[in-house]
Amino acid sequence: MAKVVVLGAGISGHTAVSYLSKYLKKGHEVVMVSPNSNFQWVPSNIWVGVGLMTPDQVKFKLAPVYKKMGVNYKQALGVSIHPEGDKENDKGYVTIKYVSEEKKDTVEKVTYDYLINATGPKLNFEGTEGLGPKKFTQSVCTYDHAAHAWDNLQESFKKMENGERQTFLIGTGHPLATCQGAAFEYILNIAFEINKRKLNHLADLWWITNEYELGDFGMGGAYIKRNGYITPTKIFTESILKEYGVRWIKQAGVSKVEEGVVHYENLKGELKTKEFDFAMLIPGFSGAGMKAFGKEGNDISEIVFAANGMMKVDADYTVKPFEEWSAKDWPLNYQSSAYKNVYAAGIAFAPPHGISKPMQSPNGTKIFPTPPRTGMPSGVIGKITAQNIIHQIKTGKIEHPHEASMAKMGAACIVSAGYGIRKGQAAVMTVNPIVQDWEKYPKWGRNINDTVGVVGTAGHWMKLFMHYMFIYKAKAKPFWWLIPE
Repeated sequence: MAKVVVLGAGISGHTAVSYLSKYLKKGHEVVMVSPNSNFQWVPSNIWVGVGLMTPDQVKFKLAPVYKKMGVNYKQALGVSIHPEGDKENDKGYVTIKYVSEEKKDTVEKVTYDYLINATGPKLNFEGTEGLGPKKFTQSVCTYDHAAHAWDNLQESFKKMENGERQTFLIGTGHPLATCQGAAFEYILNIAFEINKRKLNHLADLWWITNEYELGDFGMGGAYIKRNGYITPTKIFTESILKEYGVRWIKQAGVSKVEEGVVHYENLKGELKTKEFDFAMLIPGFSGAGMKAFGKEGNDISEIVFAANGMMKVDADYTVKPFEEWSAKDWPLNYQSSAYKNVYAAGIAFAPPHGISKPMQSPNGTKIFPTPPRTGMPSGVIGKITAQNIIHQIKTGKIEHPHEASMAKMGAACIVSAGYGIRKGQAAVMTVNPIVQDWEKYPKWGRNINDTVGVVGTAGHWMKLFMHYMFIYKAKAKPFWWLIPE
């Protein structure tokens, strides 16, 4: 009998548990440990943030789904990992603390034969003074945050309807923040709603980003096929923002937020401010904050985790100049670099380096996006991690027939720019691979035939269809496994 424990019920962890429960039947145990009682389809939080969907439309209760799957679900927070066991037992275990009402604050040891760390990111609002929904800016990172953002956005709309001009500032709230795509989608939806209400003459829309050039998106930008031409994502992105009446501030590392004003430093080292009435800024991400301990109780966190708290896996973490970074540095199977029966999936794994070129101001402030790993990559990584563990349990062989390097994996991103069967639009962009491979694709870094961008109503229909399709899949409805990640 094998016991597999998964930490985190986000896209990656939930995908892993779904496959584990399907293919590991009698005689094996699958355990999910997550502090969340709900699954949320994060990409649709954008629509919650502009009042086009409710939180109930993007979430569902986990307990009934896991009961149907036969998964042992523990609504608890992973506190520490003990991969060597302790003095009493050699078996690896995790320490968890329950958050559910019936067992609140109860601490338990959960042993495992295999562990998947899919805890996702800590939303590090504390990394920027004054940032976050409890302070001076909004967020769309969770459905609760998005609902709160919508409440505040409506206040701005009411002021505009009464003739008061409003400044909207959307983008990244930390010099090393990722998820530019989510913020980009949000500002386009705000612009759409303002236009729908015929309030454009009272709106100042600003995009603030840590990207060196617009369209970097933490991937070093891309060249895309569009209307028969090869176009850099810089031009693609700038043209969309111009169409929606958005101005921009790039190369900006936000350092502090006060009521109605953002403080930032640019790559020239200049310290500047930007006033706002409504701001939604994506925070920096860090690891979930778990610790790791050895058999004697000694702290081995530095062996298991990188400095940012994310787990070190089968990647090349050698510190080297940007010019020497390679597609080969990226992990293939997400196995812990220290323990063979431990894996990290989705955002929980530590990237070996950035994808975008690292930039630094004369003051020493690093200002550039960190690599994105949300959405499609997280789902794919969760799946192959589960498949490899299933293979090992069934064959007894420690091998990895399934691989998912981000330097070989393609991804599609659909950025909605409005809502409605006739009026909704979306920008659809595909890249392959996510991490540039300059040895294989010396001209563009990627396969130019698979890297495309287009804007239109069809993209919106596709995103709306995907919303319902992926929630169907996450609920483990009939034949869910036929739907790709």
